[in-house]
Amino acid sequence: MEGFIQQLINGIIMGSFYALVALGYSMVYGIIKLLNFAHGDIYMVGAFSCLTIFGVLSVFVPDWGGVILSILAAMFLAAILGYLSQRFAYRPLLGAPRLSLLITAIGVSLIISNSVMAYTNARPSFFADVIDNTRGFNIGDIRITYIQIIVIAVSAALMLILTLFISRTMTGKAMRAIALDKDTCRLMGVNVNRIIALTFMIGSALAAVAGGLFCIRYGGPVQFSMGFMIGIKAFTAAVIGGIGSIPGAMLGGLLLGVLEAMGTQFIGSEWQDVFAFGILILILILRPNGLMGRTEIERM
Repeated sequence: MEGFIQQLINGIIMGSFYALVALGYSMVYGIIKLLNFAHGDIYMVGAFSCLTIFGVLSVFVPDWGGVILSILAAMFLAAILGYLSQRFAYRPLLGAPRLSLLITAIGVSLIISNSVMAYTNARPSFFADVIDNTRGFNIGDIRITYIQIIVIAVSAALMLILTLFISRTMTGKAMRAIALDKDTCRLMGVNVNRIIALTFMIGSALAAVAGGLFCIRYGGPVQFSMGFMIGIKAFTAAVIGGIGSIPGAMLGGLLLGVLEAMGTQFIGSEWQDVFAFGILILILILRPNGLMGRTEIERM
């Protein structure tokens, strides 16, 4: 029983990373119906930015102060990268077929990952061991560290803030309106391009937080290819929850993390991905639109 609970905690931790990245997928898809496959690479850039900035700031602001400032700076840089990618790669193609946008997203992903590869000479980096990942407490045979609590708390707080932002603010209402009908929103005076840009920036900032938390929790390795797998996993989480649904992305990320942990517990780590993706196939057979997705009606 203790082993099950320990794996459940581990799954929630990993699911928190997936959920933060999946939110960006769902937000962008909900507004412009784009599967932004460059989003995992923005997560990678966020991790690299956090690591690099902390290396500079740690001389002046050590320990947690430097970590917090590094993550905030990484969020800012990732938001700028998200804005630039949509401004110069996606916005000119908003009226083009979806396949053109999809191919462009793959191109942006390759540009970002290969640029980081050239910058780092393909060498992995590791976060400085400034935070003791072993400090925590035991509940019976279950070990809970303070870093795990921080990761869950930060992820939950950001998800709650995003949910309130989408549901309670005028900008959030504009996002939901654009997801339904961009042309009508333009006629009503909504600056559609500005809202789309803001959506990319928010999603990119959340991915950077996930990258920064990864550095704190695991220390590394941080390398140019690290965005690929978590991008696939986060996309899977968004599909499980219902692509385009913000609560669905959160649920899908946590569920995927727990499924992977349970797969590791019961059938071995080498089968965890098989177990998780097998559940994905089963969910899509039973609910093709995801757990919280809605059936879309295309108007001709």
